[in-house]
Amino acid sequence: MKHILFLASLLFVFSCGDKKKSSNEKFLLDSSGSINNVSVVVDNELWNGIVGEAMRNVLAKPIYGLPQDEPTFTISQIPPAVFSGFVTKNRTVLKIEMNKEASIKFLKDVYAKPQQVIAVSGKTKQDVIDLIAKNETKIIETFRNQEIAERQRQMAKSPHNFKSIQEELGLSIKFQSIYRIAKQTDNFFWIRKDITTGTTNLMIYELPFNAIKRNDSVVNQIIKIRDSIGKVHIEGPVEGSYLTTEKAYTPFHGETVLDNKPALETKGVWDIKNAFMGGPFINYAIEDKINKRWVVVEGFAFAPSVDKRNYMLELEAIIKSVKLD
Repeated sequence: MKHILFLASLLFVFSCGDKKKSSNEKFLLDSSGSINNVSVVVDNELWNGIVGEAMRNVLAKPIYGLPQDEPTFTISQIPPAVFSGFVTKNRTVLKIEMNKEASIKFLKDVYAKPQQVIAVSGKTKQDVIDLIAKNETKIIETFRNQEIAERQRQMAKSPHNFKSIQEELGLSIKFQSIYRIAKQTDNFFWIRKDITTGTTNLMIYELPFNAIKRNDSVVNQIIKIRDSIGKVHIEGPVEGSYLTTEKAYTPFHGETVLDNKPALETKGVWDIKNAFMGGPFINYAIEDKINKRWVVVEGFAFAPSVDKRNYMLELEAIIKSVKLD
């Protein structure tokens, strides 16, 4: 009987602890919103003045690497008085608060989950403007990372089941089952998805470790390699046509990290030799020192007469899921 009473007491204590814990947890609804759409919570006077201009200069600046100007984000302005209920559930929120100490805060899951809120406060308009300008890069990267993670989450609902990529190249990469393998050789894959006005495409291949040398000509090396790959593997719609790089458009080049490995990032515009086709591309050359090779993963879109921003974000989300063995 004593043992029974002891066990009952323990159960009572633990159940009370669980209830206390659960009561302190904040229940959050799922976030919502279109990809690359940021809610900006600011009153109309500020939005129509220099503060709003400062925000638009950051959030709506044109994306480099697209054939036509497209804003980094689509902005939905919301006055604070109506920022309640369902409208607080957008996945990305920039909130302006006046008459407070100057600060910028990067907050997760404030009103919904997953959600990224950036709160900027200041005693004066100039305080807010200065904080936005100073943190421009971080603001853009924070919101973009949130959108890439969301696109990856969406695509994970219907994953592909191709085994040959892992077997041939020793890597895993996540994309939707709607993509198909258009071409495969021993160390090259061309993967495509049909969209309303064209296609989105991935190229995955490996190169010997000495194929790319880190020097002042690294961009030219990468372009020369992708042009040679395009000529061999990506044929155009007419005989003698093939994928190449638009020479009139200066590529963007930078360095980043993918799968905890150094990577060279190149963005530019592609076209088809001897045919009227073109569009944006994003190319990552991943330095795989362990296996003494470079792994190149590139995304490019063919979507004439429509915006390409969201297609390119999807391709970037796929590329950033790569894991090398």
